[in-house]
Amino acid sequence: MSRYVYDFNEGNASQRDLLGGKGANLAEMTNLGMPVPPGFTITTDACRAYLERGEQPPELEAEVDSHLADLEKEMGRTLGQPDNPLLVSVRSGAKFSMPGMMETVLNVGLNDFSVEGLAKISDSPRFAWDSYRRLLSMFGTTVLGVERSAFDEALDELKRVKGVETDIGLEADDLRALVSTYKGLIKKHTGDDFPQPPREQLDLAVLAVFSSWNTDRAKIYRRQERLPDHLGTAVSICSMVFGNLGDDSGTGVCFTRDHASGHQGVYGDYLSNAQGEDVVAGIRNTLPLTALGDRDEASYDELLKIMETLERH
Repeated sequence: MSRYVYDFNEGNASQRDLLGGKGANLAEMTNLGMPVPPGFTITTDACRAYLERGEQPPELEAEVDSHLADLEKEMGRTLGQPDNPLLVSVRSGAKFSMPGMMETVLNVGLNDFSVEGLAKISDSPRFAWDSYRRLLSMFGTTVLGVERSAFDEALDELKRVKGVETDIGLEADDLRALVSTYKGLIKKHTGDDFPQPPREQLDLAVLAVFSSWNTDRAKIYRRQERLPDHLGTAVSICSMVFGNLGDDSGTGVCFTRDHASGHQGVYGDYLSNAQGEDVVAGIRNTLPLTALGDRDEASYDELLKIMETLERH
């Protein structure tokens, strides 16, 4: 019987065919003792089976149940628990990098009840409602097929009304109102309400990532890059680490080598009080990674040590 799900501590970098590039490298870094958030990867085999049959393999649900239960135990939180919710990211990860071609959904597990619990345990209603509106826009676009422009226009209009230039200027009540607007957009464009059950959110997000392998833009990219069509993508389910908790959190990208020259160094950029896609979306001006050393020396030094370990490995 095929096995379709592997914990991050079960694989290694040699398993790119099975776990995809992201899943294999997350496993390798977990093995190295790096601070990788706990999670698990659904294999490319599961993706191929879904694309061939039009439905997920019958064994997949039970495997995800088992690994999700282990993740909940490790994190001390439960997916869907109103007062202390486990939230996860759902990310694509093919064997070969296909930047921007496939999908990611963050903050999966939030709903009308758990957002209140997240606000309470974080002591930051703004953070909770910001996370919820991000889930709605990503889920609406990636899973439900709503045009991203619908959400962008609603956000831009709210910023105009409130007289702020970026989303950072919006308060908790503004973001709560934006959540209501986003839910209305989903209902308008799909005829259905945003799914409140967190496990339903997770399952739908996984299938959407599988399906993103066969979008027109992904096929065109593979044809241009001469990549095989049969590989499929893995899906990594990772416990959320929040970059939008405040100015002492953030998101970014880093490289140990210059893309053009191959010279070793510290390359990349970041944003404080932001989440994943904000870095590449152009909503605010990013800072060079080296600027982190001036703002948070301890975190920067830790990052340098991790980069050095990866460079030597």
